[in-house]
Amino acid sequence: MNHDAYPDTYIRGILNGVKSIAMVGASPVNVRPSYFAFKYLAERGYDMIPVNPGHVGKALLGKPFVASLAEIGRPVDMIDIFRNSSHIMPVVEEALKLDPLPKVIWMQLGARDDAAAAKAESLGIKVVMNRCPKIEYGRLSSEISWMGVNSRTLSAKRPPAPTAGMRLSLNRMSLSGGATTASDRAAKNKSEES
Repeated sequence: MNHDAYPDTYIRGILNGVKSIAMVGASPVNVRPSYFAFKYLAERGYDMIPVNPGHVGKALLGKPFVASLAEIGRPVDMIDIFRNSSHIMPVVEEALKLDPLPKVIWMQLGARDDAAAAKAESLGIKVVMNRCPKIEYGRLSSEISWMGVNSRTLSAKRPPAPTAGMRLSLNRMSLSGGATTASDRAAKNKSEES
């Protein structure tokens, strides 16, 4: 996998395929990026699990904090790591001890560890680095366009405003970054004109 440029189909497949997400480094402080991402993903119907040993005994949006991945006690589809790059490898090593293994390890914006990614991928786990699932979900569903941001997705129909627990369609056509027939055809036509 080229971790510098992910195809939209890869990100879509992950976001459509996971149900439970353990967020390592989640914070109950409502001005922290991890809080916003946790809340957003929970509102889109994902089963969110906050992991932070500094907040055990507290809850985040009604979900009790656990100190470690091992304490979750049930299968988790995706590990979302909200830690800086120097703390990635220990989290990935802990994730690789889970039974069953998670399907995905996702490292948030600014976080990258190629050695940890290679270790996870060698066991068949998908890896995303330096991306935010909240941003990717909003972009692929075109929800982010409600705020005037160009999501690079096309549709004549505006996506519905989500209600609690509602997942939006992530299958909207992408202009770039995805394997779509429209973008492939446009690129082919452009190269034939040259």
